[in-house]
Amino acid sequence: MKRRGIELTRRAVLGGMAGVAGLGALQAAGLRTAWAADFPERNLNIVVPTNSGGGADRDVRSFNKVWTKYIKASFTYDFFPGAAGQVGYEVYLGKRDPDCYSLLFGNMGPEVIMYALQKPPYKFPGDYVYITQVSSEVMAVFVGKNSPIKSIEQLVSEGKKRTVTIAVSRLPHPASIGMMALGEATGAKFNLIPYGGGGPSSRAGLSGETDAVALPIAQPVKLGGEARTLGVFAKKNPVPAETNNAPVVNAVFGTKIPELSSSRAFGLHKAAMDKYPDRVAKLKATMKQTVDDPEYAQAVKDSGLPTAFIDYGDEATAMETAMGTLELARRYEKLLSAKKKA
Repeated sequence: MKRRGIELTRRAVLGGMAGVAGLGALQAAGLRTAWAADFPERNLNIVVPTNSGGGADRDVRSFNKVWTKYIKASFTYDFFPGAAGQVGYEVYLGKRDPDCYSLLFGNMGPEVIMYALQKPPYKFPGDYVYITQVSSEVMAVFVGKNSPIKSIEQLVSEGKKRTVTIAVSRLPHPASIGMMALGEATGAKFNLIPYGGGGPSSRAGLSGETDAVALPIAQPVKLGGEARTLGVFAKKNPVPAETNNAPVVNAVFGTKIPELSSSRAFGLHKAAMDKYPDRVAKLKATMKQTVDDPEYAQAVKDSGLPTAFIDYGDEATAMETAMGTLELARRYEKLLSAKKKA
């Protein structure tokens, strides 16, 4: 009986322990839910690897103007131009806590190309993840309204006679790949000159300091009648009315240059994603609500851009976009590296 009594006692103890453990698990789940509901309890910080006042600044503020009503937080911004975006990424990954209160707002095209060419100390994929894509633009080449160059054919023809100067925001960029690939395919000589941003690059082209400009298509659209778009590196022109029906480069020359685009996306520390899945889920869900809100489309219009550039993508889509760009950068690495050494 004594042995049986001890056995019963053990069972009771084990049962009691299981009950406590179950209660603890339920309490923990409840705490996690409450914790996620409370997030965020302070402002969110956005790290932008380009200049204040540039395209990324414009786009993230347009998005956050609407996102704030869903995420229930305000935003602070830090801008770190330099080394084609590398400075901003290193600051974000090395000096911002991985707690979901700090996010990266990147221009995936040039910044993934930068990663492939410059081989910075962080790892992609690995150290961070693009969690939501919000917009995309194809690349375009354009001139000022008073330029003597009237067409993409004339630009290439001129490049066969002399070296034509092309303003770009940075050398590691989809637009740079487009111009070098076009030069390689046609025999035209293009000298790419980085100006450190879309604004300075555009001013160089409009003033005649350079012969032409190669940038995301939003730039000539934003400039309106001040710019003449010569061609787009895409399967089709997404905004023909806003770009004087500029032709597709491949259609003009019979080339096979891949579609060149760049997407704006929010990035997050991989460590934050692993540690705070509930916070991540809330960020993603409220970002999706924002993109679906008609107020966001209006905010994009108010910034001077067509809503055709809105291009939502979840984490899987954003990462697929980024990995496709990484593959493209490696394909054209020799051309880009040769330009860097020139």
